[in-house]
Amino acid sequence: MNHTRKYLLTLGLGLFLTATSTTTTTNASDLRFAYGRDVSVQPKGLVEYEQWFTFKSYDNRQRYEFRHELEYGLTDTTQVGIYLSDWRHTTNENGPDETEWRTAGLEIIHLLSNPTTDPLGAALYGEVLVGPEKFALEGKLLLPKNIGPWAFLYNFVLEAEWEGEKLSNLDERVGVIENIIGVSYQLHPSFFVGAELKHEVEIPEWEEFSDHVVYLGPNFSYRHDKFFVTAAGLFQATSVDGEPDFQLRIKLGFNF
Repeated sequence: MNHTRKYLLTLGLGLFLTATSTTTTTNASDLRFAYGRDVSVQPKGLVEYEQWFTFKSYDNRQRYEFRHELEYGLTDTTQVGIYLSDWRHTTNENGPDETEWRTAGLEIIHLLSNPTTDPLGAALYGEVLVGPEKFALEGKLLLPKNIGPWAFLYNFVLEAEWEGEKLSNLDERVGVIENIIGVSYQLHPSFFVGAELKHEVEIPEWEEFSDHVVYLGPNFSYRHDKFFVTAAGLFQATSVDGEPDFQLRIKLGFNF
């Protein structure tokens, strides 16, 4: 079995098993995208737990990334989130495996307009991450639009990262610009399918643009009462060395 078929089979099987083995009882978030960020916010006072899993396949290594997040509806238009822990495990073909704790952080999203009732949805997003070897700031402009069973999404992302051997000596800096486009179609009140495209370019030392990387692939989303699961598998459409050839992201969410 070639790598493409293997990755698609893993994505479909994981989504099916997760969705069919979970039972819950009231409303779940309407989050249709795994890499793109829509403007859904928790109602005031509502708490949600999200579990992220991202798999990245490189030429000579595989990486497994995990994020544990709590989200809270501060108001009906503003949500705050706490990244309790970001960590990863890397398997290397030419060296020892590595497990690293990376960062914890905070995010805030403020809804400006509704993607269903207004001509265009809009929200502003901010994030800060801090770890023993990293500090990062990220801002996003979120522009979604819902038309009947269709949902369309555009995100502009600007990120600044500082890394080094320790937090007090972060001597490497890089900027990152991302453009993310997504489309999703509601097949059933609980099931959605679509696609996502991600364009990414790094700016080392904020001086020159590196190679542009483009990823494209399908997404799937299932929701039932207090639970949702969203997954997307993206294949690199360019040929940039050092970047993942394939990446898979799965998000699970539970409302309390």
